[in-house]
Amino acid sequence: MPISTEVRRLTAKWDTGVGWPKKLDWIEIQGIRGWTGQRFGLSYPIMALVGENGVGKSTVLQCAASIYRSRSPEKKKDRYASDFFPDTAWEKIRNAEIRYSLREGTIPHQRTIRKPTGRWRGNPERRERPVSYIDLSRIQPVSARVGYSRLAKPQHKEASSSLFEPAKLARFQHIMGREYELARMALTEIDPKRAVPVLRQHGAEYSGFHQGAGETTIVELLEADLPQYSLVLIDEIETSLHPRTQRRLIRDLAAKCRELELQVILTTHSPYILDELPPKARAYILEAGNTRTIIYGISPEFAMTQMEDVPQPECDLYVEDERAAKLLIEILIKHAEPVIRRCRTIIYGAASVGQALGQMVAKKRFPRPSCVFLDGDQGAADGCINLPGGEAPERVVFESLKDNKWLELYKRTGRPFSEVSDACTQAMMFPEHHDWVKAAASRLLVSGDFLWQAMCSEWATNCLSSDEARKLFQPIEDELIGVSIAQPISVFGANAQGLLFEK
Repeated sequence: MPISTEVRRLTAKWDTGVGWPKKLDWIEIQGIRGWTGQRFGLSYPIMALVGENGVGKSTVLQCAASIYRSRSPEKKKDRYASDFFPDTAWEKIRNAEIRYSLREGTIPHQRTIRKPTGRWRGNPERRERPVSYIDLSRIQPVSARVGYSRLAKPQHKEASSSLFEPAKLARFQHIMGREYELARMALTEIDPKRAVPVLRQHGAEYSGFHQGAGETTIVELLEADLPQYSLVLIDEIETSLHPRTQRRLIRDLAAKCRELELQVILTTHSPYILDELPPKARAYILEAGNTRTIIYGISPEFAMTQMEDVPQPECDLYVEDERAAKLLIEILIKHAEPVIRRCRTIIYGAASVGQALGQMVAKKRFPRPSCVFLDGDQGAADGCINLPGGEAPERVVFESLKDNKWLELYKRTGRPFSEVSDACTQAMMFPEHHDWVKAAASRLLVSGDFLWQAMCSEWATNCLSSDEARKLFQPIEDELIGVSIAQPISVFGANAQGLLFEK
């Protein structure tokens, strides 16, 4: 889905390098809940952390909340690491360290909060910054909250209320996708501390005791104080929200982030949240055995595939995008059909993600057979196999078919030869090869996916030799039977890239 206007505006402002006088650059966690020195970098003003339950997403938020001196609106006191990581009858935190780097203006600061023995040290050296920690995963229905049940009596009257000002009400309506006449937080005469959300819609008022969970979640989120330049930490941002509301919430958050120059770290399991953010805003925490790896730039499809809990094929084939996936599938269908039936393709997004995954293959960190494929125009990378031709898949396929007078592509598409030849040749006039398939498909009145699959099938059948195809499917077969390759292998001639597996 295209990136929204709000997120594009945020990206444009962030990329200027101007603004955000308070900026957290990275956090490194050692000796806390299984973290062993991994560094989480913040390369975008909104960073989405995704991963399975228990991999440490909330730990990152809690560490981030510990590194600044900040007043908690609820407790009226500073937060400390000891608030989030206490010693208990079951755990004793020792040899723990939270390293971090931040900037104030142009001045960098690197600090450490550490607990070598029984006490946390480094707290007096912390810099000041407003921090808002919002744990949406723990928001309960109003009726289930401690002390609220006694408020649900008709004899108790409203004593006072705080109205959402027009701008906040407009935000609430936009996120929810509904019209509301008003929203307010009300206090009863018997309890001056426990506020109840009240909404008016179509002339009828109803309180948090009768609101939907999504309405309550958004009211609570908008009630949170977000001072300028603050660090905002949101746990499980999609809680109780349907997909459209999740998307609108991210767009609203992007607008506030740009306006107030906030930094936001959020955790999620939602592909809709990830889809609203650019690749550099996405980070996946992958746990293999006792090792954690943070992978940046992942696609929503990659994240969701990693978190599935259904029977899976025997081998995972990681590719950069849909076109690379279709090319690989057509090669394997033609030259190694039994292999592809035992595999699935997973789109990982940016080439840098593929290189990071290749490192995991080379170090045998995947719990199941896995092969990582880079496009042919990418450089050599350990643990990776390059697709053929030394160029982007579109260039390889289009140019080979053109050199062979388009072979029988016209039969596969059901269009006259002259129309196919003209459409594909004209498409290659575009300077950006990613546009070639769409341009040709538009002229031929077929879908881009259909045309690309036909082209890949024709190319794999008539242009790719059996020896070259074997260099692609042999590593997959070896993974399926547990064979390791000790030395790099050359793939596809002079522009070949290497594949390296450790013994």
